[in-house]
Amino acid sequence: MIRPGPEAERVALYDTTLRDGMQGFQLQLSGEQKVRLARTLDQLGVDYVEAGWPGANPRDTAVFAALRRAPLARARLSAFGATRRAGLSCAEDPALAATLAAATPVVTLVGKASPWQAEVVLGTSAEENLRMVGESVAHARERGREVVFDAEHYFDGYAKDPGYALEVLTRARDAGALWVTLCDTNGGSLPGSVATATGAARERLGGGVGIHCHNDSGLAVACSLAAVEAGARMVQGTVNGCGERCGNADLLVLAANLQLKCGLEVLEPELLERLVATSRLFDSLVNRAPDPQRPFVGQAAFLHKGGLHAQGTARDPRAYQHVDPSLVGNETRTVVSDQSGRSNVGAKLEQLGLELDRRAWGAIVDRLKALEMQGWAFEDADASFELLVLRGTAGDVVPFSLQESLVVAHETSAPRAEEPSRDVQASVKVAVAGVVVHTAAEGAGPVEALDTALRRALTPHFPGLAAVRLQDYRVRVIDGDRGTGARVRVGIDSSDGERVWTTVGCSANILQASALALIDSYEWAARRVGGPARLSSSA
Repeated sequence: MIRPGPEAERVALYDTTLRDGMQGFQLQLSGEQKVRLARTLDQLGVDYVEAGWPGANPRDTAVFAALRRAPLARARLSAFGATRRAGLSCAEDPALAATLAAATPVVTLVGKASPWQAEVVLGTSAEENLRMVGESVAHARERGREVVFDAEHYFDGYAKDPGYALEVLTRARDAGALWVTLCDTNGGSLPGSVATATGAARERLGGGVGIHCHNDSGLAVACSLAAVEAGARMVQGTVNGCGERCGNADLLVLAANLQLKCGLEVLEPELLERLVATSRLFDSLVNRAPDPQRPFVGQAAFLHKGGLHAQGTARDPRAYQHVDPSLVGNETRTVVSDQSGRSNVGAKLEQLGLELDRRAWGAIVDRLKALEMQGWAFEDADASFELLVLRGTAGDVVPFSLQESLVVAHETSAPRAEEPSRDVQASVKVAVAGVVVHTAAEGAGPVEALDTALRRALTPHFPGLAAVRLQDYRVRVIDGDRGTGARVRVGIDSSDGERVWTTVGCSANILQASALALIDSYEWAARRVGGPARLSSSA
């Protein structure tokens, strides 16, 4: 455990999402998205933003140009590059020249800290590698740049030849590097060996030691924390741990641990609350579903499903939560499922603002378990759960109900070079205030056609539904062993521009499941046209 002194020490956060993170599988950001993420990280309060490798591609070159025209407010912008090539002088190396031409206040130069890597990978001698490190750092310093030296393969090199690995660090520091970063490039080190090798670097250099860990062993965050405990005062990482192979150390998780657990100053407390928003923005930019179980920032990071946990958390959140979720911008959530007991249902009702006599809780639990036996799931469908409760309450009036739906797809022939065009038509019968409304509509697909037909039937009676839009649509096969006869569960996220809610439908018929989820979405919104639906405590 890191023991803070009388005053918190400062640990610098260095983000390499835009460069190292983008080497991750199926990850891609446009130039505009990279600039947006850089500004988001700046607003979060990180100390360094590494924007890419100048000259590597036109996109990165354009990103540096955009950030040069409108600099970051707080973070120091870094351009990544490598030490000069063997056999060339610094002035002759075009890659080094491109790194410096980005005109960033900081340059980060990577060099080998292992004689084996220098000889086998670079094809040069261990002695020439030392000269490459010292001369390249000095070259950048002479041109007024702050230099971060990334000692690649430091931990592997230290394990085989500690004297040489430490000499590489010394050459970089003597040449003017402000930070010397120890890289677990292959991601195979264990926390204990990282602590030992970091302690040796701290003893040799006296300070200015950083850590950069890959996650190939699932230990990037643990190794980074071990390095900080051993004296490192810069941590490098990426948003959500993205990066090549198994990724990098998750900078957001590191920031939360360092500040909340280790007592080390990392971010302003009010900025720490932006961790969740930053995490979700990144996933949105790369078009990737967020990992609900990501520590601190995931949707399920403070979620309670078991009855014992929900009951304990309701009495005191500290019973099953290691930190206050609001500190990182998250919240406590209770979900209901066939694992739930009455305490879960009670906690969920309170969370939704529904007042219901405790005697009714058991009936809700029974109904939940019966539906989940059929394949329904309400864990992430609060709107459908709320409707389930309301509909089972004496005196509740359902604003409308779906009586019938029909979807027909017509395929027309087209030239072989073109995609066949499809015309999908849907018709629905909806009972509204005792009157059956029959409408039809066309769409590019069956869900769009159904949605449009429902909207036409309902908006004349509930004008507020015109603002409702489907944000996400998900289908999950429940019993895949039944092949095409399997039941499916459809989840829909909807929004009216202010709120987002989730509904669920389940059936062996994917169109019926979709219709059930859509109807729930519109009913939940319709009940709020005149204010949120609430239950009487005597219900």
